[in-house]
Amino acid sequence: MKTIITILLVPFLFACQKTAGIKPSLQQQQLAAVAADTWETVLDSSSFANYTAFEAAWNYLYPWGSDHNGSARMYGSSTDHNHIYLNNSILTIKAAKITWDEGTSTSDPHLAIHYHSGAINTKEHVLVNDQFPNWEVKCDFQVPTVTGSWPAFWLTGVNSWPPESDIMEFKGSATNWQNTFRTSSDVSSTLTTVSSPGSWHTYRAWITKVSATNVDIHYYIDGVWKAVHNANFVGKPLYVIINMQMEGSSGAPGPTADTYFNARNIYIGRTRTY
Repeated sequence: MKTIITILLVPFLFACQKTAGIKPSLQQQQLAAVAADTWETVLDSSSFANYTAFEAAWNYLYPWGSDHNGSARMYGSSTDHNHIYLNNSILTIKAAKITWDEGTSTSDPHLAIHYHSGAINTKEHVLVNDQFPNWEVKCDFQVPTVTGSWPAFWLTGVNSWPPESDIMEFKGSATNWQNTFRTSSDVSSTLTTVSSPGSWHTYRAWITKVSATNVDIHYYIDGVWKAVHNANFVGKPLYVIINMQMEGSSGAPGPTADTYFNARNIYIGRTRTY
């Protein structure tokens, strides 16, 4: 009963505060969104339970293929789990140094391939519009921070780049980068030093429609709000990607030993207005 009363009162209190010129707290804003609309789960931790569930929700590799902006080439398929595998509802991505010449990456800046690693992307896209004005994207991670390791949890445009939103990105140190790319030169970045990033931490974005063209992206780590970035992402579908690149922006030379990146408790949800 207490929960029901709270949900019923929140929109009224929210409206009164706005009328009085008082900015509601982030928690009040989110409760108002919950009260106004119906939240639904798009994807959850059950997608890491087994390979059948995983392959129903996720694609192997990047949406565009095996290469990106570092020195790792992505490998993985329904018959190849050397670099992308599941165990007890935990997803593990393993980067391994190679000792042979595999040429250069097909993506800019075309670095020499030094590693095999893994990437996955969602079959369902995040799309903020009038029907789905709020999205929540979060996951728990254990990340490596050795020089040359570049784990990331991010959203990028299906039809073009940008848009991009980086919820979790470590580049060879204990600093997490939360970035919003509006253009290649118009970027907001929030940097946070994370204590023991190799332990489990939760990285989260709440994306909410604030105008016909723009969203506010609220970034969190372990439930603590870190920043809000505004961007013109309305109507632009986004992939959700989990991957571990190597070297590049994370420094070089990278590790010679295998490097592991773990994920659990993935959740993607949205509000529906009709």
